Amino acid sequence: MFRSFALVFLFSLLSSPLFAQYTASKGMNAPKTESVEETYREKGTNKLKKRTLTKSVVHDSYGNAAGNQHDLAVDGAFDGQTIAVLHLYVDSSFDFSLPKKALAEKGFSVYRWIGNAPSEEELEEKLKKACQLWIISDGTRKLSDGHVKIIKKFFNSGKGVYIWGDNEPFYADANVVAKALIGSGMDGNLPGNKVVDADFKHKKKGLRVGHDITTGLEFMYEGITIATLRPTKGLEPILYGSAGNLVTAVYEKKGKRMILDGGFTRLYNSWDEAGTARYVKNAASWLVNYERFGDKVVGEDIRKENEAKMKKKKKDAISNRVNK
Repeated sequence: MFRSFALVFLFSLLSSPLFAQYTASKGMNAPKTESVEETYREKGTNKLKKRTLTKSVVHDSYGNAAGNQHDLAVDGAFDGQTIAVLHLYVDSSFDFSLPKKALAEKGFSVYRWIGNAPSEEELEEKLKKACQLWIISDGTRKLSDGHVKIIKKFFNSGKGVYIWGDNEPFYADANVVAKALIGSGMDGNLPGNKVVDADFKHKKKGLRVGHDITTGLEFMYEGITIATLRPTKGLEPILYGSAGNLVTAVYEKKGKRMILDGGFTRLYNSWDEAGTARYVKNAASWLVNYERFGDKVVGEDIRKENEAKMKKKKKDAISNRVNK
């Protein structure tokens, strides 16, 4: 009986996602307090010592928790991981520099095709080295059936896919790929350009509460003009726009993860509005799919820290059980 209990207990520890790559704010839209380490001089001895204090969380000008410590993942968590981007929509002001800079904080590098898709052979080869694929759709289709087949194989392997469209007609390839992967898509052209808050449960406007992607986000900019997602079995809402339309949703089944989004203008227009940088970092950190791939997708420092934590958890679990 002891052996059976120990195995179950240890398995629960092994399956726990609360490791070094995630912050203490994981899954909390509005963290209230945080632990802060400070150095002080001890009275009497005048020696420098350290202590940990609990303080109220400071907020930025938009009302979101300030500081990268309230992102989903810690800085550098995914060092060495590459995001492949099919940047099919071309605009002189959309050079992807802002998302690229934000993603680099978590360790991600970006490999981007601009304007047109690569050959099917090149796409397949480059995706072997990528942890996820982002597709930014244009108004006309640029991906072949062969490209879509490669993307579907990539998705079915557990690698994350982010499909970005925008107002009509800028969802041509977004709809082709979304339909092939999960039978969904987007339509329409609605005005946005507003900041929405959390808790859409009662009003169908704003952000979902409690999802990893919305960690640290109470307010977020919706985009300028946006498309509306088609409700599909398996799609879970993340963001409803100010007009009540579904703008962003996630798919997570059988170890596969995808995000479908009708507002790619957030990636370069009004970037400094509420929450965009944090949202982009959280989305990539979720799509890397640590819960499936484990320490294969984290940086060396994080991997070593996770190993040390796991060894300690195992040791403590066995010790506690024996002592009982």
